[in-house]
Amino acid sequence: VQLQASGGGLVQAGGSLRLSCAASGRTFSSYNMGWFRQAPGKEREFVAALRWTGSKYYADSVKGRFTISRDNVKNTVYLQMDSLKPEDTAVYYCAADGDRGTISSMLYSHWQYDYWGQGTQVTVSS
Repeated sequence: VQLQASGGGLVQAGGSLRLSCAASGRTFSSYNMGWFRQAPGKEREFVAALRWTGSKYYADSVKGRFTISRDNVKNTVYLQMDSLKPEDTAVYYCAADGDRGTISSMLYSHWQYDYWGQGTQVTVSS
């Protein structure tokens, strides 16, 4: 699976952005998909995940502001980001996990994911 993330940019605090991650391959619908982010000098952190079953998971820091979704026809996963804050500034990465048996708690760990996109920069100004 190859992943291509896009949609990052510069936005003012309180604004919105929608990230997209286009995937290659015919079995996209069976993958668990995740979004992670990494700010300068910090470790990569979990943002959101979407199991192949449709269950969604969010980091507490983005719950209620971010929404993960997917379009299995377009082989694309999205991250709608609203009410953005300066602390959301980071490089955002999409990732895919091909194990349909992955338990939900493991989706929070970047180690679980086999495939990664190249990252897209999100900068939120105050």
